[in-house]
Amino acid sequence: MRPGVLTVGAVRAVALLLGLTALGATLRNGLDQPGNALAFGALVALGELARWGAAPGEREPAPLAAAGALAYALLGESAGSGTTHGVLQTVAVVTAAGLAGIVPHLARGRGPGPDHLARRVLTVGFAALCFQPLYNSGAVVRHLGEGPPYALFLGLLLVLTALCDAVLAALLLRARTGFPYGSLLRDELRALLGIGSAVCATGAVMALGVAAAGLWALPVLAVPLLLTQVSYRRYEAVRTVNRQTIASLARATEVAGCTPPGHAHRVAALSAAVGRELGLSGAELTVLEHAALMHDIGQLSLVDPVEGGATALLPAEEQRRIALLGGEVVRRTGVPPAVAVIVERQADPYREQPLPARIIRTVNAYDDLTGAGADAGRGTGVGGGPGAALDALERLRLGTARDHHPDVVEGLARVLARDGAVGMTPVVPG
Repeated sequence: MRPGVLTVGAVRAVALLLGLTALGATLRNGLDQPGNALAFGALVALGELARWGAAPGEREPAPLAAAGALAYALLGESAGSGTTHGVLQTVAVVTAAGLAGIVPHLARGRGPGPDHLARRVLTVGFAALCFQPLYNSGAVVRHLGEGPPYALFLGLLLVLTALCDAVLAALLLRARTGFPYGSLLRDELRALLGIGSAVCATGAVMALGVAAAGLWALPVLAVPLLLTQVSYRRYEAVRTVNRQTIASLARATEVAGCTPPGHAHRVAALSAAVGRELGLSGAELTVLEHAALMHDIGQLSLVDPVEGGATALLPAEEQRRIALLGGEVVRRTGVPPAVAVIVERQADPYREQPLPARIIRTVNAYDDLTGAGADAGRGTGVGGGPGAALDALERLRLGTARDHHPDVVEGLARVLARDGAVGMTPVVPG
């Protein structure tokens, strides 16, 4: 069994054990302060339902649910009265409410995967374990009081909880994809500076607001995150339109008969995997993917199309001319200038290229050398079978003196050798 499968299974098993233990203990002992449990449970369920229409794979699909869960974990008082719900009841309420909010999505076939709920259970359990025993024992109030030091203490716990969630998310992605852990963790940490920071701040404000004003503070404090989520939906809609525009431009070379069917998407998918392997993340990967999709668009400007679209087999000067034509076309489409730069420089000597251009040059050559569509149905981009793939890699290695950077070629070889790493969905939906 693969180590990644064991890692994912272990994380889910720990979350399942914690959730079942918490639910069993709560059912056996009954709910402490059921009003608080019902209010925060409803908030978490509403946050999960607010994912309606969200695309699968979003980084933070339910910010309101996350903020409500964290607030309940860090709730010490409600309207001036101490709370007694403890760690296990916190986990039980969040687990039950999360399941209730996810069920409608599952009915539509678009629910979040088990990893989503496992992370929520484990991170909320971590926050509650760090806070509830200390608060219920009186240590927090005795040493910090109820002023600014107490608020700073909540902030520190939220930062630690966010870091815990980022580490866990990167670990699960590493287990599933085999990509370097460092770049995955950097992506997760960058997300904390965006909507993640809003979730943490709102969770702390909710806990403090309920402590002072009672449960009536919850609906007021929930409004900003709901509005943020609406704005995020609109932002995602704009990004979707941009991705569809780029995908249409990428297909133009195929429709015109300049490149084999699926070539641009295979190069984009494989380039993204190699980019991950070599440590690219975030915006760098986005630029790489978009440039890879549009890397052959310069062929539309040619009077005589390249036979089979295999630009890797052309003389260096002809490759450079096509790349410059492609960059000029990309600049006229409104795509970010960084994408056009990568398209233009994909045919430069590799010692002068930025890393994304090196990756596209090598992956494009690999796809050209392997005969493209022979294995496209499997989504691997390895046409002609394993023998063709090995021959192509050998030719790329022989070209490392001038045409291809050795690190990129070896990164490509590792991606191809890793089981399942190449059989991925194209970056931009067709």
